[in-house]
Parts: sequence; C-alpha cells; structure tokens
Amino acid sequence: MKYRSAFDIIGPIMIGPSSSHTAGAARIGRMARTLFGRQPKKAVISLYGSFAKTFKGHGTDVAIVGGILDFDTFDLRIPNSLQLAKEAGIEVIFQIEDTVTDHPNTVKIRIEDDKKDLEVVGISIGGGTIEIVELNSFKLRLSGSNPAILVVHNDRAGLISAVTNILAQHEINIGHMEVSRKDKGQMALMAIEVDQRVEDIVIEELKALEHVTQIIGMVE
Repeated sequence: MKYRSAFDIIGPIMIGPSSSHTAGAARIGRMARTLFGRQPKKAVISLYGSFAKTFKGHGTDVAIVGGILDFDTFDLRIPNSLQLAKEAGIEVIFQIEDTVTDHPNTVKIRIEDDKKDLEVVGISIGGGTIEIVELNSFKLRLSGSNPAILVVHNDRAGLISAVTNILAQHEINIGHMEVSRKDKGQMALMAIEVDQRVEDIVIEELKALEHVTQIIGMVE
C-alpha cells in the first residue's frame, strides 16, 4: 500500500481509539450520507470481520452513525451519535454478519427514506483511509479523498466519450475512472475522481446528456 504523507500512517484528527475502526468507519458513514444526498430516516448497518468483532469496543458503531449524521472524524458529538440519531428520527439497526469478505474491516450500509434507498459497501484500509467498493451492487473503487462524479446511465456506445469530452472542455483532469454495468445495454455507472472541484454548470451539462439518469457530485 502506498502512502501520500506521514498523516496517512499516523491517521487523522479523530474522536475514538482507532484510525481504522473509528475514523475510517466515520468516513464510510459520511460517504454514504454524501451519496444519499440528505439525512435518511433509516440505516441498516451490516458489520463484517474485525468490524463485527470489536465494533462497540472501538466505537465503530457510534462512528458510522456519526458519519451518517454528517459528522467529521473529529466531531465531539460522535460518542453521542446513537442518541442524536434517535432524536433526529433515524431508525438504526446493526447486523453482525459471519460472511467472509475480501477485507476484514468491511461494512455495508443501507440508508433510506420515503423516496429512495441506497446501499454502500465500504472498507477501512488503515490510517483513516477508506474505499467505497460497491454502490447499489455496482463494483467500484472510490477513495473519498478527491472530488468525484458518479454518472448513472444506460449502457450506450459513445456515452463515456461524451462525458469525458465535457470534462475536457472545462479543463477538469481525471485522476481515476472506473466503469461498471449490470449487463450489456442495461444500467451502468461511471465513477470518476478528478483533480479539482466540479462546478454546478458541469453537473448540469452532464445531466443533459441523453441516456444519463443521475449525476452525483462529491467534493473533497
């Protein structure tokens, strides 16, 4: 694993005893909240591997829920996040899973309200660093450390080129990009991490493309 700085090894400023089990967990929860776009009414949190074995002792439970409440890793409200979620009207359910996963620090978060639902699988890989590896059954790799655009679309020829052309016109450089699809010609997802903030005008141009069904813009 490559580290960009000493802070990737030491870990972030945080509330809690573990950069992997607490800070990383909070970041996964917050990424789920960002992808959902608003505060949910219900969160079903499935814990795997090491997360499942130590989640209360290392504060993984309060960290994930704190992230869903949009708290950063150093937010002093994290230890009280379960009570704060209850006061906010969010139903929280924890499930301990015994399925073997590719990474020991794995969590699946399903959040929903009356209008939509979203399912995210994330892993905490050390030093507070995370990856989102699945979104609504689409496989991807999203670090959350750079601005990103998620393009949900119908799988059609030329659409990837159309998306990247719009980014090039606005001089937005792509750092990492992955494409996955349910099946040939069916629903697909582009996950694009970029080097600079994406302005609203770019998002609107992407939304206007034929066969694009949803755009999720994420800032660092």
